[in-house]
Amino acid sequence: QGQGDAFVSAGSTGALLTGATLIVKRVKGIRRASMGPAIPNKAGGNTIIVDCGANAECTPEFLLQFGLVGSAYAKKTYNLENPKVGLLNIGTEDSKGTQLQRDAYALLADAGEKGLLNFVGNVEARDVPLGAVDVVVCDGFSGNVLLKSIEGTAMFMGSLMKKVFKRNLFSKLGYLLCSSGVKSMMTLLDYHEIGGTQLLGITKPVIKAHGSSDALAFRNAVKQAMTAAEGNFTAQLEQTLAALKGSEADA
Repeated sequence: QGQGDAFVSAGSTGALLTGATLIVKRVKGIRRASMGPAIPNKAGGNTIIVDCGANAECTPEFLLQFGLVGSAYAKKTYNLENPKVGLLNIGTEDSKGTQLQRDAYALLADAGEKGLLNFVGNVEARDVPLGAVDVVVCDGFSGNVLLKSIEGTAMFMGSLMKKVFKRNLFSKLGYLLCSSGVKSMMTLLDYHEIGGTQLLGITKPVIKAHGSSDALAFRNAVKQAMTAAEGNFTAQLEQTLAALKGSEADA
């Protein structure tokens, strides 16, 4: 009814996506809303994964739109003038992957040539946390596996570090000297600090918070929703879609 500028929920992802699609509505021209969580990378920035689970089965056209949506989101949210967009694949060659990846590669490359986004080609999963791209495009199934693999690896490394520091008196003393740095590093990967994931392609900000969110996580999700509402990412996306439609008409 227009009484709110954003919506935050830690409930069912499927229900939230359905409600956002039917009630808040998709941006005109967007065929499927997607989820685009941002993970910290080695380069010191963030990498947005689009899609990370909303659409397990995709067409090449969906992946093209994920690239356009992710690029527009990166520009508005992280102030990147020309974000690098890559397609998640098992190799960097354009012949790699299934038919879906090969067809999506062709569409993304064509959009890149038209200046609609900065497509840099295929990117392997290991290069995503290293900051090879600002936006990684993938179907929801692959994106979810990628995201949870990164989360699991981070949890494993965190527990491994604890064991190392608890080994003996000297290692415990070492921890005291570098504890602030370790805590800062772990904060980067803590969902309580991140807040949530915005549903991309919806006319107003809808934030999916983690199912186990506590007060801190909700606070940060609300702050994320405020930032999204102030940034007006939808206007940037509509401009990109209009340019795409114009290039298709010219062709």
